[in-house]
Amino acid sequence: MTTGTDVKEPSLSAQELVEILRTAIVSGELVPKQRLVEADLAVEYGASRGNVRVALTELSVEGLVERVQNRGARVRAVSIEEAVEITEVRGALEALCARKAAERISDIEAASLRILAQEMEDAVSRGDREAYSACNQRLHAQIIGISAQGTAAATIQRLRGQAVRYQFQLARQPGRPSVSLPQHLAIIDAVCRHDPIGAAEAMRLHLESVAAAIRSSE
Repeated sequence: MTTGTDVKEPSLSAQELVEILRTAIVSGELVPKQRLVEADLAVEYGASRGNVRVALTELSVEGLVERVQNRGARVRAVSIEEAVEITEVRGALEALCARKAAERISDIEAASLRILAQEMEDAVSRGDREAYSACNQRLHAQIIGISAQGTAAATIQRLRGQAVRYQFQLARQPGRPSVSLPQHLAIIDAVCRHDPIGAAEAMRLHLESVAAAIRSSE
């Protein structure tokens, strides 16, 4: 039986908290080296201390959070050099996924990618960087999904999390979408034409471009 004086139990699950904190880190709401105090997070997000601890542990596995001896957890600072290296490794893995996707893609999946290509072109033509960034994420996710490469997908997700803050910033740079749009269209074209070699090369060149843009942002 509850009374008006009963304290409401925290309801946010560990996985929900992981999603919230991941988004906050990627968007820059939580900044590199910012301390993440379990008690404060539990109060702020309405989660139990145990769920906060689980969430921070998962984010540390993803490389977004680090544990500092005698100081608890904080947002991990990824250097530009490390972000470039991560993006280059992603390039190799996503090239594999693009090649596999070109081999496996169905007519329905190809039609979906072509629609996405049109959405990307429309977003660039009206200068909508937010819409283009969302399409960018969908494109990479769809190609990885079509490829059915589970191990590569899990590794890419972990790598993206570590460097995504830089890519988030790049996506919002004026003129960047018009640079990456032809690269994305080349990837879509090769995958839809069942051209594994062309798809892998287009993806590799695209992520090389991303790595170069991150490097030049110093």
